Amino acid sequence: MTVSVLVVDDSGFFRKRLAEILTSSGQIRVVGVAANGREGVELAESLRPDVITMDYEMPIMDGISAVREIMKKHPIPVLMFSSLTYEGARITLDALEAGAVDFLPKNFEEIARDGSQLQKILIDRVLDVARSRPASRAQPTSPSPRTAPQPTPIAPARTAAPGRSVAPARQAAQPLQDETPKRTSRKSPARHFSVVAIGTSTGGPVALQRVLAALPASFPSPIVLVQHMPASFTPAFAERLNKLCKIEVRQAEDGDILRPGLALLAPGGKQMMVENRGGQPRVRILPGDERLNYRPCVDVTFGSLARAFPGKTLGVILTGMGSDGKEGCRMMKQSGSPIWSQDEKSSVIYGMPMAVAKAGLSDEILSLDEIGPRLLEGVC
Repeated sequence: MTVSVLVVDDSGFFRKRLAEILTSSGQIRVVGVAANGREGVELAESLRPDVITMDYEMPIMDGISAVREIMKKHPIPVLMFSSLTYEGARITLDALEAGAVDFLPKNFEEIARDGSQLQKILIDRVLDVARSRPASRAQPTSPSPRTAPQPTPIAPARTAAPGRSVAPARQAAQPLQDETPKRTSRKSPARHFSVVAIGTSTGGPVALQRVLAALPASFPSPIVLVQHMPASFTPAFAERLNKLCKIEVRQAEDGDILRPGLALLAPGGKQMMVENRGGQPRVRILPGDERLNYRPCVDVTFGSLARAFPGKTLGVILTGMGSDGKEGCRMMKQSGSPIWSQDEKSSVIYGMPMAVAKAGLSDEILSLDEIGPRLLEGVC
């Protein structure tokens, strides 16, 4: 079954080029194009596509406003196109909070080195986004600095078995018999952890905001965060989290010392490791290895924690595509550390947490809104 796509962009050249690439797959059908956000909202309602690609800067109605309108009326998975700049990062984060599922750079040269790679990345990303199913979300008022925002509902994710075609996102997902890990609410006893480590990808910016906003400034353990994100985005993301949360959040720098009430975000394009020498934990920031698909990589950070703090780290895997984090969680589990994973219903994309749960590594499978309160209960 093909995935239907609506392309919304004020550039006629970009609309044409994107439509050509997507339709070349044979799995995607472009059912409409719009030159501004208002047209996009109207066509989304009449065409009900499976995925919408959305530019952020357009006349009449911008992309973020269009995403908000679409999520209010008929939620449809949205893939944003943005610039890889600090300002582009801020706008993209606003779009993700408004309900967009994922984003890509609008400059194709920033996505891939050659045409064949570009085609694969764009097609795969649209098919991946089609697996998600965003929910209508009421837009909260902007929270004041250092105060927790109101929770924003996140939709049930959709999964597809390997090798099967992706069904339209608006259809109800069929449960995979004996394959989907069952949600569990069994609680591990409260204990002190030297570090809490959280890894995530698609859907992570909103998920991390909701988890961290539930924590008080006096949270007793250091936190390290790994979010798949470009280098130009992580400074703006850390700054955003710091404004919205009571704990301190900032982008990690080489040599930073871990301390309670501080969350350090791995910088995009690099790898973050944690070492423990002389009882003083600190982070090491290393150049991104081209051999690794993810920079930063959850497996790298979690693996270093398994060595630095065996049995004394809590690993948490949130929403995201792929399986990054599974091997790192395995190493942590073997060292005696517990693992929590987000459940399918509250995940935007149930890839990373599913990989961990299906491998039998999850001690607790929790909904997104349960994770913050459980951190308060489970970390003494």
